[in-house]
Amino acid sequence: MNDATSDDDETFAEETLIQAIENQLEAGEPAATQATLNKLTLVGYERDEILRLMALVLAREIRQMLAEDRAFDIDGYETQLRNLPDLAE
Repeated sequence: MNDATSDDDETFAEETLIQAIENQLEAGEPAATQATLNKLTLVGYERDEILRLMALVLAREIRQMLAEDRAFDIDGYETQLRNLPDLAE
């Protein structure tokens, strides 16, 4: 793969994850998504930055789910969202 293809793939993945976060906000599920947006907005984060942070959390959960061959851990996902802007190692 050349660098341009890799960058395009990363951009597509990020846009897809951000759309998933937008869908969660619109649906109001999980509630932690909206709570996280509200909290980070109050402390001065821009919406785009918040969505990127939440997309990172979603990507991490998806990677772990695939690596461990398990179901999506909604409780763990919500906990990680509520811990933002700190990203767990």
